[in-house]
Amino acid sequence: MEQRKKIHPYKFNLWVAMGSMVMMFAGLTSAYVVKRNQPNWQVFELPHLFWYSTAVILISSVTMHLALRAFKKTQKSKYRTLISVTFLLGVLFVVCQFIGFYQLQQKGVTMQKNVSYSFLYVIAGLHVIHLIGGVIALLVLFIKAFSKKVKTYDPVPVEVMATYWHFVDFLWIYLLLFLMAIR
Repeated sequence: MEQRKKIHPYKFNLWVAMGSMVMMFAGLTSAYVVKRNQPNWQVFELPHLFWYSTAVILISSVTMHLALRAFKKTQKSKYRTLISVTFLLGVLFVVCQFIGFYQLQQKGVTMQKNVSYSFLYVIAGLHVIHLIGGVIALLVLFIKAFSKKVKTYDPVPVEVMATYWHFVDFLWIYLLLFLMAIR
């Protein structure tokens, strides 16, 4: 009798969570499309810093992929370097987002001013919250990478983190292109 391959519970939970996030952002972007037909809708320019932060998160996705590969090949030193760089790039992305929103506020683009601005803050803000969660998980991997107490060499946490990190990366690209195209 053939044995079926089972998905690891952590991976299953991650896929369920990502499915929920897709549904949430699909709902928000759908509401955005409907609401933008209101007569008081205001068009806004996204800060150029959002494009730089996009480059940062794309590079971090590459370093996360390379970190996973190094982990699986038990190249501990290379893994430590790459997970550290990924963590720092994640932090840089979040900082760029906050500076970008500060720039928007300086131009008068605030949540209180118009519903179109509120949508921007909610959509991008929720993404940043999910990314901060990823940065925290990267911090945990970073600490474990340099810990002397590691007894097992289980790739599952790194695989789960890599999947999540690539997901929030592609989610940001979708959201940025959506906000650029549908203003």
